[in-house]
Parts: sequence; C-alpha cells; structure tokens
Amino acid sequence: MKNLLKRILLIILAVLIAVQAPFIYRRYKIGQLAKKIEELNQSRTPPAPDQRFKEYKGIIHAHTHLGGHSTGSFEEMIAAANANDLDFVILTEHWSDTIDTSAMTLNGIYGQTLFIGGSEIDTADAGDRFLMIPGSGDAASLRKVPTAAVIDKLHAENRLAFVTYPEKLNSWNAQFDGIEVFSLHTNAKKMNPFTAIFDAIWSFPAYPELMLATYFKRPEENLRKFDEIAAKREISLFAGTDAHSNIGVHLFGDDAGNKGLKIKIDPYATIFRLARQHVLIERDKPLTKESLVEALKAGRSYIGLDVIGDTSGFSFECVCGDDLVRLGSGPSATGSQKGLLRGTSPSRSRFVLLKDGQTVLERSDALEFTLPVTETGAYRLEVYLDQLGPPFDKMPWIISNPIYVR
Repeated sequence: MKNLLKRILLIILAVLIAVQAPFIYRRYKIGQLAKKIEELNQSRTPPAPDQRFKEYKGIIHAHTHLGGHSTGSFEEMIAAANANDLDFVILTEHWSDTIDTSAMTLNGIYGQTLFIGGSEIDTADAGDRFLMIPGSGDAASLRKVPTAAVIDKLHAENRLAFVTYPEKLNSWNAQFDGIEVFSLHTNAKKMNPFTAIFDAIWSFPAYPELMLATYFKRPEENLRKFDEIAAKREISLFAGTDAHSNIGVHLFGDDAGNKGLKIKIDPYATIFRLARQHVLIERDKPLTKESLVEALKAGRSYIGLDVIGDTSGFSFECVCGDDLVRLGSGPSATGSQKGLLRGTSPSRSRFVLLKDGQTVLERSDALEFTLPVTETGAYRLEVYLDQLGPPFDKMPWIISNPIYVR
C-alpha cells in the first residue's frame, strides 16, 4: 500500500513538472525577448529634429475610483504617469447620476503630466459607447439621447466623440471623430485563462509588461472597419488602455481600504508602459487641453507599442502638391493627386503601406521608404519588428493615422 501511494505521488509530481515545463521555457524566451528589445533601443537611429511639430506621448481611456469599479487612486495614477514620463493622460470616468465625475477627477498638470477629465458615455442606441473628451456634467443624461443627437451636441461644444468598444457599436454611419482600434482591456479578455495563469506565475514577476504583450493580436476587424470609413471621410484612430487598476487579490483588509498581502496584476505603472498614443502639436503651441484635443481630432497622432521598443521619432509624411503633410486629416492634409509618400522608423522595421485598407507597398529590414503617389485615397502605415519573432511579426509596432490625398 505504501509503495502504491508513493508511486501515485511520483506520478502526480511528474505530471505537475510536465505541465509547468512549457511555462518555464516561456519564462526563458521572454527573458531573451527583453534582451533583444534592450539591444534594439540602444541601436535606434535618433530622429531628425522636426521644425514644425513637437511630439508628446500619453495614454487615452483610464479610470480611477470615481468610476465605481476601479480601485485606483489619484496618487497612484499621478505617480505612474510621472514615472513613465507621460506628457498627458486622458481620463474617461464613468458617468454618475449624482456627481460630475469629469470635473472631480484629475484636471491640470501634476508633476510633468497634463491630465484631462473626460467621460465614458452611453447613448439611447444599444451598444453605442463613446469617450467624450473633455467630459461634461451631463454625461449621465446622454444615455437617453440617440447617438446622432449626442454627437451633434458634442461637436457644438467642441468636444470629441471617440468610439470605444467598436465591436459593440451599431451606429456605424454616425459622424464620430475616432475609433479605439486597439484596446488593452479588450485584448486581455481574449487571453487563454489557463496559459495566462501559469504565465503569470512564472513570467509576470520579472517581466510583467512583456508577458502581457506576448498575448497582443492585431485588431483585424476594428482596422477593417476603420479603413472602410476612412476611405469615405476623415477620421482618427487611437489605442485605449481602459486602465482600472483593479485586478488582483489580497488577504486581510479593513473598511478604510488598507489591504494586506496585496498582489495587483494591472497597476497603472504597468499598463502605462504597454501602448501609447504619440501626438504631434505645432511647436509654437504649448501642450494644453485645447491643443491636444485639436491634434487628436486632426489625426496628428499614431499608436506606439512602446513596450517592445521606443517608437518616438517615427515619421509618416507626404509631399502633396505644394504642401508637406505630416500625418493627420483635416484640410491641411489634403493635396494634389501627385506626391511622394515617405515613412521613417527609429529602428529597422518592416513597413506596410495601405491605401483604403489594401496593401500597396511592403518593405522589410529598412529604416525608411518612399513611394510616388498618383491616386487619391486614405494612406495608412503599419510598422512591424519581425526580428522580435511571434507575435510581433503579426502585431504592429506602430499604427499610423492616415494621410488623405484628395
């Protein structure tokens, strides 16, 4: 009987070791990936100074305790934003029937970071949800108003209407300003819970950001819908963090909020290192709420997966007629039907140029490309770091906003 029990225990131990072996190996591979990224950042080509625009980086779509299902404090968010050298954070607090959460959240400059209070809103049309930037005290009441009327109201007040959770949107013909094509929160919900748990045990303590990034997938359907709309009218894309700082466990605690043996998987400091929005603002303008909203509306921004390499200095421009266009939509981005598109990357990359959603150029292991443009359309650029291996040979490092040639 003792021998049988011993054999059973040995078998169980062998099974446990066998189950863990792939995740131990993944821990090793993620460590190798971290070394590659460090080498990549050290060898990056410094960008040429841009005399017209200054680049700012930050995040869009974040919540604090005001939202009702977040436990993040103002102090935690400020510390995380400053530690990550973020220039701006656009908060999008959930609405409340009793208080103006957009006014009560962080607004203004704290340390080196500009905080803007926005609102996450629903409309009377089921499934439609938007980020209202800046926010407003009437955010709660908008859930009783049809989407088209909500957007008209926001535009009359010089506010942005950005689609969040596009997979649930029904009003695709509405005149919203932008689409959250990549969401960290939505991507995380698609993670395999079995592999994620064991990855968290072995890899998360040493490489929290990279472990999460290895689960990233190109947002195929969101980009398809974006390109479909961009072929018809000017619109912006962006990445959202949907940061809540509310996933974790703790033992012991009290009603004052004190917690013992606390483990948090999604602290702001970690989430803010993953995907960022890089925004271009004219050098003669300071970074303010107004200049940031203006640049986002005009599409003078791009998504940077900074967790796998510093994207600062990326450039996508067009010599269109007599104009030199650097990213973005709006009247300043239109030009003649003849011009020259040019893209540059701070690291050797694979460029994929799309026109109205269709690939028209692909160039590998390059720092730049040029392409004469003779057809009208919305030209958008994706940049990949194939040298890092899967999944980053399929998940873009950079996703630009379009340049519209009309």
